[in-house]
Amino acid sequence: MTTTPVSPSLIATLPGRYYTDPEVFRREQEALLESMWFCAVRGADLDRPGAFRTVRVGRESVLVTRDRTGALRAFLNVCRHRGARLCTEESGEVRRSLQCPYHAWTYGLDGKLVAAPNLTRMPDVDRDRYGLIKVALREWLGYAWVCLADEPPSFEETVRHAAVERLGDPAAIEHYGTERLALGQRVTYDVRANWKLIVENFMECYHCATIHPELTEVLPEFADGYAAQYYVGHGAEFGAGVAGFTVDGSAGFGRLPEVAEEQDRRYYALTVRPNVFVNLVPDHVILHRMFPLAEDRTVVECDWLYAPEVVASGADVSKSAELFHRVNVQDFAACERTQPAMSSRAYRGGGVLVPTEHHIGAFHGWLLEKLGEQAP
Repeated sequence: MTTTPVSPSLIATLPGRYYTDPEVFRREQEALLESMWFCAVRGADLDRPGAFRTVRVGRESVLVTRDRTGALRAFLNVCRHRGARLCTEESGEVRRSLQCPYHAWTYGLDGKLVAAPNLTRMPDVDRDRYGLIKVALREWLGYAWVCLADEPPSFEETVRHAAVERLGDPAAIEHYGTERLALGQRVTYDVRANWKLIVENFMECYHCATIHPELTEVLPEFADGYAAQYYVGHGAEFGAGVAGFTVDGSAGFGRLPEVAEEQDRRYYALTVRPNVFVNLVPDHVILHRMFPLAEDRTVVECDWLYAPEVVASGADVSKSAELFHRVNVQDFAACERTQPAMSSRAYRGGGVLVPTEHHIGAFHGWLLEKLGEQAP
């Protein structure tokens, strides 16, 4: 059963089972998380050859490392011998090679098999063929994006296009120089909610006047329920008495050098499906990466990025970081309040969207298309 809105003003949502059914989540892992470009690791976190990080992408563990030439590489985190997990730590550093802790098969940072017990007695073993399974990798905004698909979709037409589609100008996001910024703060949130509830929440501001008092003080137009993503190219303007994007409206830091005059004193947001939110303000960038782990659990890693000289000087970034940290806590609490109701008989047919949430309806349409389904 699907909710059929009585009023033409309302749009039906997905039924509750799309947020609770393990089989739906499995199909999302296959059709989205394991088939699309997935933002995995901040490049600067792997700051030297041998540094690595393991990341959950759908049902796979992906190992991202920096090789001896300084290039980022990604592999399935699986030994080619008997399938043991190669790196069991979330992050770390090796000197020259990656060694399986089970039978000591050893791989270079380029993924090639370089050593194994008694390998010299098996001269017919092709060390390239039995190297680690490579994963496609692209860098953008200072992050490594990986794709598990045998034939990855166009990065330009999917990932980069999301910024053009939202901001209306191919160069708009480049003005923030995100790949040159430094990490000022990182917070990891373990959210007991389906990943789609988090996406839907981020995309709309119908809730902003209710649960985001600090945010609506800085961005008064959000109190009217229209989110930044409602308009192509629109950035929400700071309030008249607001000096910066901070928890108390006080001044932040100097405008990033390439941010255009028309981007000053404005907030822009975009969603890069399936797992990234980008928030742009004149003096810093906030980037969220979602890692869906189950139908009712999503880990979100949020980075606050500033001009390198701000971070190097030891400047106090707490007032600007605190603003969106509060927004995150408020949003994720709302998602966790919503998750239990997704299995209620009251939500078997779903709920409704108001006109300012129409872009969530478009998100649902995109999801169903990816899953090869018709609207319920």
